[in-house]
Amino acid sequence: MPTTADKPIYRVLGPLEVTGASGEECRIPRGRQQVVLGALLLEANRVVSTESLIDAIWGEEPPVTARTQVQTCISALRTSLAVIGEGARLVTREPGYVLEVSGDRLDAALFSRYRKEAHDAAQAGRLQEAAALTRRAADLWRGPALSGSRSDKLQSMAAQLDEYRLINLETYADMGLRLGRHVQIVPELSSLVAAYPLRETLRGRLMLALYRSGRQAEALEVFREGRTILVEQLGIEPGDQLRELESAILAGDPDLRLPGTEQDVASVAEASVRAPAAASEAALPPTRPGRSTPFQLPLDNADFTGRTQIVEAAQELLLGGGDGRPTPVAVLSGPSGVGKSTIAVHLGHRLVRDFPDGQLYCDLAGTEPSSATALDALGRFLRALGIPGAQIPGPIDERAEMYRSLLAGKRMLIVLDNASATQQVRLLLPGHGTSSVIVTGQSGITGLPGARFLYVDVCSRQEAIDMLAAVIGPARVAAEPEVAADLVRMVGRLPLALRIVAARLAARPNWSLMWMRDRLSDERHRLDELSHGELAIRSSIALTYDGLTGTGRRLLRLLSLEDCGSLPTWVAAALLDTDLFHAGDLLESLVDAQMLEVDSTALPSEPHYRLHSLVRLFAREERERHAADDGAEDALTRLVGGWLALADEAHRRLYGGDFTILHGDAPRWHLPEAQVDQLLRDPLAWLETERANLCHVVDLAAETGRAEACWDLAVTLVTMFESRCYFDDWQRTHERALAAASEAGLLRGRAAVMLSMSSLYLTRSQLTPARGALEPAQEAFEALGDTLGLALVRRNLAMLSQRQGDEPSALVLHRQAVADFQAVGDHVGQTNTLAHLARLALDQGRLDDAEELLDQAMDICRRTRNTRMEGQVRFVMSDLMQRRERYPEAEQLLRGVLDQVRSRGDIAGESRILHRLGSVNARLGRSAEAQRLLREVVAIRARTMDRVGAAAVRLELAQLEADHSGLSADIGFEPQGRTPLRH
Repeated sequence: MPTTADKPIYRVLGPLEVTGASGEECRIPRGRQQVVLGALLLEANRVVSTESLIDAIWGEEPPVTARTQVQTCISALRTSLAVIGEGARLVTREPGYVLEVSGDRLDAALFSRYRKEAHDAAQAGRLQEAAALTRRAADLWRGPALSGSRSDKLQSMAAQLDEYRLINLETYADMGLRLGRHVQIVPELSSLVAAYPLRETLRGRLMLALYRSGRQAEALEVFREGRTILVEQLGIEPGDQLRELESAILAGDPDLRLPGTEQDVASVAEASVRAPAAASEAALPPTRPGRSTPFQLPLDNADFTGRTQIVEAAQELLLGGGDGRPTPVAVLSGPSGVGKSTIAVHLGHRLVRDFPDGQLYCDLAGTEPSSATALDALGRFLRALGIPGAQIPGPIDERAEMYRSLLAGKRMLIVLDNASATQQVRLLLPGHGTSSVIVTGQSGITGLPGARFLYVDVCSRQEAIDMLAAVIGPARVAAEPEVAADLVRMVGRLPLALRIVAARLAARPNWSLMWMRDRLSDERHRLDELSHGELAIRSSIALTYDGLTGTGRRLLRLLSLEDCGSLPTWVAAALLDTDLFHAGDLLESLVDAQMLEVDSTALPSEPHYRLHSLVRLFAREERERHAADDGAEDALTRLVGGWLALADEAHRRLYGGDFTILHGDAPRWHLPEAQVDQLLRDPLAWLETERANLCHVVDLAAETGRAEACWDLAVTLVTMFESRCYFDDWQRTHERALAAASEAGLLRGRAAVMLSMSSLYLTRSQLTPARGALEPAQEAFEALGDTLGLALVRRNLAMLSQRQGDEPSALVLHRQAVADFQAVGDHVGQTNTLAHLARLALDQGRLDDAEELLDQAMDICRRTRNTRMEGQVRFVMSDLMQRRERYPEAEQLLRGVLDQVRSRGDIAGESRILHRLGSVNARLGRSAEAQRLLREVVAIRARTMDRVGAAAVRLELAQLEADHSGLSADIGFEPQGRTPLRH
C-alpha cells in the first residue's frame, strides 16, 4: 500500500480523485468537468489546446457552443479547486489551458519518479532498495487509469498508462526472481496471468517462479494453458521466448537457476526503465532475428544546418516514451516553406539507433487535391510490416487493429508528412507507448492523444546565413557578409525562398551576392509580401522561373498536368514530344534551378523527379496563362497515351501477347523499343513501381474527358492488381472508369469494366455482385458481336456457376469459352479455361478426362512457350497426381512451381504450394519433412495474420505428429479440388 508520504492531491491511477493536503475531498462533478480535468492532468504542466479538450469531451461531433462550454467547465473547475487552494494553478495560456502541478501532487508523476529512482538504485547495485521503490510505484495504483471515464480520447491515453503499470509489475517480478523471492511472487503473478491471459511476458515470469519453487509440473501446465488460449482465441502459437522457456524447463537447463550476483539484476532493471519493450523480455531467453526492418525515410538533406532548438525539443519528446506517458507525438506545424518535412526527415535519420525496429514514412499530401487517406496509409504500412495484399483487410477499423497489433511492444518511429486533418492521422497512431510519431502539417491537426505542438518558424538570422553558406560556399558569404545579411532579410528568412535564391547563385558562380540583391530590389512589390506565406513563395519561385529557358518554362508548366508524386524521365519526353535524352537534360536543368527535386527513393537506372506542391501550384497558374501557346491538350493526350502504351506492353510481356484482355482505340504514344526494353526488364516490377502514377492517370483521363483511355488503362492494370493483391486499387480505378465510360456512352468500355469487376468480385467471393456485373456485360458483348468479350464473360460465368454448385452449367460455359478463345486465337484464355475444366473434372472424379484436358493445356503452353500459364497447369496436374497416388511426380511438379512463385514474390502462392508439398511428403512417409513444410506454412500464415489458415494447418500438423508410425486414413490435409487458380 502507499506510504503516508504518498498522498498526492491529484489521482489518475484509478478513478479520478482530488483530495486536499489535509485529506478533505474535492468533488468534481462527473461528465464534462471530469473529462477536462483528466485531460489537463494527463498533460500536467503542458498546454492543452481548447480543440483538444473539445475532442476529448465530444469526439467528432462537437456542438456549436463547444468553446463556450469548455470555458464554463474551466471556470467551474477553478472554483472547485479553490476549496483546496489549487484554483490559481489552472492557468489560461494560448492556445488553451495548463494545470500547474508539482511532482509530488500527481500520482502519475510519482509513479514515474519511483521507477526512475528504482532504476538508479539498481544501477548502483542496491537491489533491495530498487525492488522496494518498484513496489511503491505499483502500490500507487487503485485500478485502471481514469476508470469510469466515458471519453474515448482519455480512455486511449489511459490505456497506455495501464501498459506501463504492467511493465512495472513485470520489472518487480524480475527483481523478485533475482532476489530469490520466487515463492512470494507466485500468488500475484498468478492473479495477473488470470487477468491478462494473452500477455506472454507475465506468463513466462510465472513459469520461471513456479519452476524455481520446485513446481515444475505446474510451470508446464501454465504454458499449456497459455498455448490453448492463444490457439483458440487468436489462431497463433506462443512466441519464441515462451516456447524456448518451456524447452529449458523440460531439459532442466541450469541457466534457469537463480543468478549469483546482483549485477544481473541491475542490467535487467536498466533495460526495463530504458525501454519497456526490453523489460518485457528481460527474464526470458533471447529471440531469433526476425524479418528485415522497414526503413522508409527519404534521403536526409546533406546540407541541413541550424534548427538546433526545435530539433532538440522534438528529440527529447520523441525519446520520452518510457516514462509512463502516452505515445509521444511531435506535431511540427507552421506555414508553407519553413522546412517542416526537412526537419522531420532529419530527425528520423538522427534517431535511427533509438528506434531499432524501424521507421515508417508516409507523405499524406495534405495540401494536394487527392490527399492520401488513413485507409491508404494503413495499407502501405501493413505491407511494409510484412503483410501481403491478400491478407490486408478492407475495412479501415480492421486495418487499424492489425497495424496496432503489429506495432505492439516495438520501438518504431512513424513519420506522417504533410497531414491536413486529424482524421488523416488518428488511426495511424500506435496503440503502444514504446513507439513515437512525428506529424507535419500547416493546420487542422488537433485532438491527437499525447501530442505536443512544435511551431516551426522561419530561420534565425544566423541559421539563414549558415544555410546560404552551405549551398554556395562559405567563402562567397565571407566575401560579402553585409550583402548576405541583406539577402537573408529580403527573403524573410524563409527556408524555401532562401534555398531557391541560393541555388541560382550556386549555378552562377560569376554572380556576386550584390548582383543578386539588386535583382531582388527591383521587385519591391513582391518583396513587400515576402513574409506573408504563399505570396512569398510565389515571388521566390518567379525569380527562378524567369531565369529558365523558354522550353524549360514550358516543361515546368506542362509537368503540372500530372498531379502525382514521382515522375519518370519519359513523361517529360511525352509532354514535349521529344526524345528521352533531351527531356532528361531539361529535367536536370530544372533540378539545378531548384524547381524540381530528384526522387531519392527511385532506382538510379530509372530517375524520377518530384515537383514541390507549391512549385506545382505556381506552374499550374502559369500554364493557365499560357494555355494557347503550350498545346496542353495535345501534351495531355500524349502523356495518357504513353502510360497506356507502357501498360499494354507490360501485359504483353507477361502473357506473351494481348491475351485475356480487351483494349479500346485510344491513341498511344510510344517510346523507342530500346528504352521500352530498359523500362520493362521486369514488367511486373515496373507496374508495381509505377502503381501510384498509373492509378492517378486513370483519374486524370476521366477528369479530362478521355473516357476511352480511362477504361482501357483501368482493365489493363488488373495484371498488377491481381498478382499483387491490390484489391482496393482495383475497385477504385474501375468505379472511376465505369462512371467515365457510362457518361461517354461507351458500350464496349462499360462492358469491359464490368467484366473486369466481376473478376474482382469472384476473387473476394462476392458472388451476387459478380453475376450482377456479368449479365449486362454479356448482353453488351452479344449486341456488339465481340467474341473475345463473350469468351471472357463465359469463363467467369462458368467459375461463378461452379462456386454456386451448378456444375452442369459450369461445364457448358467452360466449353463455350474454350471454343470462343480458340476462334480468336487467344491461347492464354484457352489454356486457362482448359485448366478450369480439368479442375471441374477432378472434383467430379473424372480423372481420365482431367488428364486429357491438362495434356491439351500443357501442349498449348509448350507450343507458345508460356511459362506463366505452364506453372498454373502444373499446379493442377499435381492434384491429379495426388489423386492417382503418384506422389513422387506430384512432388516434382510442385517443386518446379514453387521456384516460379518465389521468384515473383507471391507469398500466398508459396503458402499453398508448401501446404500441398507437406501433404505429398506425408503420404510418401517422410514425416519429418512433412512436419517441416507444414511448420513453414504456419509461420507464413501467422506472419501474414491468416489466423484461420494457420489454425487449420496446425490441426494437420498435430495429427501428423501424433502418428509416428504412419498416417491415419482420415488425416485432415488440404481438401482436394478447391485450391484457387489465378486467372
